[in-house]
Amino acid sequence: MTTLAPPSGDTFELRFSATPRGARLARRLASHRVHEWGHRYGSGLNDSVSLVVAELAANAVTHGLVPGREALLRLVLVTGVRVRVEVADTRGERWPEVRAGSADDAEAGRGLVLVGALAEAWGAVDREGAPGKTVWAEVEAPSA
Repeated sequence: MTTLAPPSGDTFELRFSATPRGARLARRLASHRVHEWGHRYGSGLNDSVSLVVAELAANAVTHGLVPGREALLRLVLVTGVRVRVEVADTRGERWPEVRAGSADDAEAGRGLVLVGALAEAWGAVDREGAPGKTVWAEVEAPSA
């Protein structure tokens, strides 16, 4: 399998509008960056990072929305096969907790379960130097 050469630098940051359109842009640009880091579109790591970013960005614009404020996406290539995803918003309250007993036919509430399944580890911390919180996840390329 041929991989692409990583770009200079191993961190990507994007401020995005706290709107559904902004969340979609964050997902698309995250996938593009992971592709540039050598994990092609459709690869296990690229797909996993894209799904994690999609969920965390959607939660940020749904539950972390403060009108007029942006959200922040940060990707860090920790190793050649592990990416740390961070999504920060400006609302300090935590998002709704994952409920293991959610109804199977519920329209919402499964996203963080998906993040937990795809990530090696994940959590939330207070945002450094700014109001709000940062939700992070570390995603590793699936083993062959």
